[in-house]
Amino acid sequence: MPNLVAVIMAAGKGTRMQSKLPKVMHSLAGKPLIEHVLDVANQVGIERPLVIVGHGREVVAARIHERAEIVVQAEQLGTGHAVMQVLPYLENAGTVLVLSGDQPLLKTESLQALIKMHEDREACATVLTAYMNQPFGYGRILKDGERLVRIVEEKDATPEEREVKEINTGTYCFKGPALKDALRKITPQNAQGEYYLTEIFDIFLKQGERMLTYCTGDSHEALGINSRSQLAEAEGIFRGRILERWMADGVTIVDPASTFIDAGVELAQDVTILPFTRLLGKTRIKEDAVIGPQTSLENCNVGCSSEVTYTVGKDADIGDRCHIGPFAYLRPGTRLEENVKVGDFVEIKNSRIETGAKVPHLSYIGDAHVGKSANIGAGTITCNYDGINKHPTKIGDYSFIGSNTNLVAPVEIGDHAVTGAGSTITKNVPANALAVERSQQIVKEHWHRETRNRGQK
Repeated sequence: MPNLVAVIMAAGKGTRMQSKLPKVMHSLAGKPLIEHVLDVANQVGIERPLVIVGHGREVVAARIHERAEIVVQAEQLGTGHAVMQVLPYLENAGTVLVLSGDQPLLKTESLQALIKMHEDREACATVLTAYMNQPFGYGRILKDGERLVRIVEEKDATPEEREVKEINTGTYCFKGPALKDALRKITPQNAQGEYYLTEIFDIFLKQGERMLTYCTGDSHEALGINSRSQLAEAEGIFRGRILERWMADGVTIVDPASTFIDAGVELAQDVTILPFTRLLGKTRIKEDAVIGPQTSLENCNVGCSSEVTYTVGKDADIGDRCHIGPFAYLRPGTRLEENVKVGDFVEIKNSRIETGAKVPHLSYIGDAHVGKSANIGAGTITCNYDGINKHPTKIGDYSFIGSNTNLVAPVEIGDHAVTGAGSTITKNVPANALAVERSQQIVKEHWHRETRNRGQK
């Protein structure tokens, strides 16, 4: 597609969102709305589109500046005025694709077909349209045969025109030179005193230019986000697409209605997702893993054939054939190698657990390195924080940490070492040693009876 340029309008405030965030920065399936539009632009071959920003431009630009050329619309004077801001960038543009930054449901195949029709038929302008049974609020498409005659807005349409079911999605292809010429001719002669991009079509009609439409088969693509309600509607549609895609690729999703998978997640064949599971951010799950039920993983990597159940994880790496949960909490910096077991009510933070090690239950492991095949007894706590600084704990290969051991960091437990249950370990334990730290047990016989008798006097 020679000289193809994309222009994305993202300057609107989105008053009905009732938010301090610019509208296009609201999240859908784990990404801001504008990034979904950038993704589809990239997929049709446009590496660096022009994004027109206005309200909250610093926030938008900070997020996308590496993916787009930022163009500022200092005053928001309508869609035509917005596109006017890119005129200096269109010198060599053959085809200009105009998109809206608040339409995250556009499909790559629809844009590819739109561009192909526009270029193959040498149209001056081509509009992406859709059919809606209830088209209230959308501009109607009026045609003479296959040629576009007019786009009429809902408020300006006659009763007969309102019966038309084909609507304008707000996505367009233009010949670059014709667009530049027409933009210089539009005027703000309307009640709002704004420059409307759709006025261009009246100019083209008077000039006798060829204008066409390409109708998508999915009316959801026309959905623009102007309210929280529309955002929720789009979220449901988009997540449904994600689930359908993964199931088609060989992932078992037992209950799609209770499964939430972000757009940036990657799943391998024969992964199984059990009910009430959330996979967020850039989570990666390898083949034959079973995730859930009731599990939430954000930016986590899960290895082949691992099982993760009733677990919360964030920024954690889980190796192959691991067994996690139920009720485990894997915090950022957790690195589990192969065949690791993390059991119920275990919290791990910023720690490396080597191959074959086990932390079966009721333990906190923080800022630690646990060696191969080590066994961490129930109730073990790494006391890593002294109130000012965090300190490391190192537990050697094949070591055995007795139940209810406190490891007061910084401390090292050598290979094959053992700590006695109930010990508080404050000094390093050498390899192959046993460390026991307990006060002497005192037994007072008949204590209960004597205490009761004193209380009766």
